[in-house]
Amino acid sequence: MENSTEVYSVRLKELADEFKLEVMFVPENYDELLIYSSAVNRPGLALNGFYDCFDHKRIQLIGHAEHQFLSSISADERQYKLERLAAHNPPALVITSGLSAFDEIMNVCRKYGLPLFRTNYTTSDFQSAVIASLNIHLAPRIRRHGVFVEVYGEGILILGDSGIGKSETAIELVKRGHRLIADDAVEIKRVSEKTLVGTAPEIIKHYVELRGIGIVDIRRIFGVGAVKESEKIDFIIKLEHWNQDKVYDRLGLEQETTNILGLEIPTNTIPVQPGRNLAIIIEIAAMESRQKRMGYNTAVEFNKNLTAHLLRQAEENKKK
Repeated sequence: MENSTEVYSVRLKELADEFKLEVMFVPENYDELLIYSSAVNRPGLALNGFYDCFDHKRIQLIGHAEHQFLSSISADERQYKLERLAAHNPPALVITSGLSAFDEIMNVCRKYGLPLFRTNYTTSDFQSAVIASLNIHLAPRIRRHGVFVEVYGEGILILGDSGIGKSETAIELVKRGHRLIADDAVEIKRVSEKTLVGTAPEIIKHYVELRGIGIVDIRRIFGVGAVKESEKIDFIIKLEHWNQDKVYDRLGLEQETTNILGLEIPTNTIPVQPGRNLAIIIEIAAMESRQKRMGYNTAVEFNKNLTAHLLRQAEENKKK
């Protein structure tokens, strides 16, 4: 599951609606058209006849440079070059910066069934925005059993066996002013080389299952401020039943990690036993995580101070 090679897609119509693109032409099967590549392309080289490295899965952008080039050639040559581009079956053509559409572009798009859109975004702005969106839509993903909450701005994925208290802990955290993202099942996407984002499956969004109570609607009981749609996964809390034979980390000098979709996520294993307030422990873990990102590591500082103290004592003992 972690190494899934499944290819994901997003409907072209969904993307066009998201960016409020002006529809200039779409074929009859518009609702069925899918995008498979998170990259987009400016076809300057292709319009000049170089197709050796052309990726036909990418959306093609016509910006000022491409528009100026097409303006500089004759209508017949423009028709020819655009037909060569359309013959490679790109998923869509987008004219940026509100530029005008040549008659030849309209003719070619109708002839080849190539969707044509226009936007007032500049080419650079649209390119960066649509790539960011496609990276999320097409990201590698898995589903993990657990609870996902935001605590002090930190995205915390809580893992553990069924019945160990994950959902109850999430409820307590919500009561203390934090936010629920997902309970029971967490959809995780790798949206960049360094970032995992978690969200809830649509069918169970904002719901928590409490044994003995049933399904609880967090949004209705605690309000919209108690839930969130998605969040970056900053670290993981693993809950496990207390094992007397296991040595648990008491200083925090060694950082455990969990591999999800190829990324190593900082992890704390918390032993569960009666009397331990898991919500408070998770709050402390969240604040410690923030401190570490700000450059302060309590365990390292404590170890440094302890070492310095022992060295001073050793020097004083020598003098005696």
